[in-house]
Amino acid sequence: MAHVRITAESGIPLVGSLYFGIIDRGTSLLQVRPSCGCNLNCPFCSVDAGPCSKTRATSYEVDLEYLLSAVEEIAPFKGAGVECHIDSPGEPLMYSRLPELVAALKNTDAVSIVSLQTNGTLLDDARITALAAAGLDRVNLSLHALDPALARTLAGVDWYDINQVTGAAGAVVKSSMDLLIAPVYLPGINDAEIPKIIGFAQECGAGKRFPPLGIQKFERYRYGRTPKGVKVQSWWQFFNRSIKVWEKETGLHLHLDAGRDFGTVRRPSLPQVFTKGEKTTVEIRAPGWIHGEQLGVARNRVVSVSGCDKTSGQVRVKIVATKNNIYVGVPV
Repeated sequence: MAHVRITAESGIPLVGSLYFGIIDRGTSLLQVRPSCGCNLNCPFCSVDAGPCSKTRATSYEVDLEYLLSAVEEIAPFKGAGVECHIDSPGEPLMYSRLPELVAALKNTDAVSIVSLQTNGTLLDDARITALAAAGLDRVNLSLHALDPALARTLAGVDWYDINQVTGAAGAVVKSSMDLLIAPVYLPGINDAEIPKIIGFAQECGAGKRFPPLGIQKFERYRYGRTPKGVKVQSWWQFFNRSIKVWEKETGLHLHLDAGRDFGTVRRPSLPQVFTKGEKTTVEIRAPGWIHGEQLGVARNRVVSVSGCDKTSGQVRVKIVATKNNIYVGVPV
């Protein structure tokens, strides 16, 4: 797998890609993606990440100072009260300068909350102490089963230790940080585990400031993985046959609302620089996330070019996706 370090000198912008940089979905929350490595092989991974990936061709790591310069430019545009959510198509704790990133984000004008998504396997006492000292507000912990055997299966690695992860969850709660447990519900696979996870969240003290749980719906994705035996629900089924049942059983509020529960509000998006269907010329700067893809650059944005054999120089492309300033093109 190729590894690309993205710096100011690389000529690769930090807006336009799903894999790294800044993602603005038109709210007061910005996704900040410093890297994309992952140490697990979850059989339901939406992006086929991890050491056993069959489609991944490249990993990316963004230089800290370059990433911060992008946040310092974009956050004020969004207005006061921005939440920077550090996430990744992998495991953000694999980014070596994560505490520095958290501290710098907390000191950025317009940023009021910094949160982190993690699978918890790298959350030891030293990292928890460092992240708390840096000012991290909330840890969103991906925890999908408490049964040790099923937890290992859903992590896709034999070394996964559920006791280590639940111990780390307890340590987070005892720190200045809040904890939100975010299981993916896989109907037909971890049905019996979700009530146990809800009980664990209540017992360990998650949700000091934010909701204790954020149960996620499993979705199929083109380049993602679908575990054998999963029964994909519609959104109506997810909320009415699952979430409402668990709410009734536990008395907890589980149907979350971004505004009410997290203070996330609609905000103007960064202006789109391409329209769907238009043709443009991009400069190829790096290999893409998956095989057969390249990263092109035009108008200070990244364009992921699918089905591109050319590894350098200019390519004429048709823009086929523009949602949330994430651009995909195909050669023409």
